[in-house]
Amino acid sequence: MKKIGIFMADGCEEIEGLTVVDVLRRAGVEIQMISINGKKQVEGSHKITFLTDMDVSEMNPEEFDGVVLPGGLPGTYNLRDDERVQKIIGEFKEEGKLIAAICAAPSVFGEAGLLEGKKATCHPGFEDKLLGAEWMEEPVVVDGNVITSRAMGTATNFALEILAYGKGKEAAQEMRKSLLYKG
Repeated sequence: MKKIGIFMADGCEEIEGLTVVDVLRRAGVEIQMISINGKKQVEGSHKITFLTDMDVSEMNPEEFDGVVLPGGLPGTYNLRDDERVQKIIGEFKEEGKLIAAICAAPSVFGEAGLLEGKKATCHPGFEDKLLGAEWMEEPVVVDGNVITSRAMGTATNFALEILAYGKGKEAAQEMRKSLLYKG
């Protein structure tokens, strides 16, 4: 896995996004934070403001091996309603590239028809949006090139599964040990 993008929208859950960025960068994976707001500044759902690496208009999808969608509200709805995000996640799913989402964001995949025949999880209350998927009550569910997770409390597990997907279980285990993470 050479390069991952993480779409950041105003109203995203900060911990879900930034945990993934932090864990993957610690592991030497290039991950680019990509704003969909038309500017590099994003304000999370808890009013924490941070800067991204680029705007989606600057993204060349061919350079990326996968994309991640953090949850949070209204961030999830902003991702769902963005035509560029919809196009990219559809193409990545079709090409067998990684698509990963946490909390409410797996609903974006479900409503786009990307979970047909897949196992998936999400934040309680969004199960009906996982159209075509077999919902599972697990912290993280990996089904081929689709990784989904439940909530802020599962963000580290989610990040470690993305790392395992891209660099192998041994790399994820080493990172778990380095973080002193027992979850």
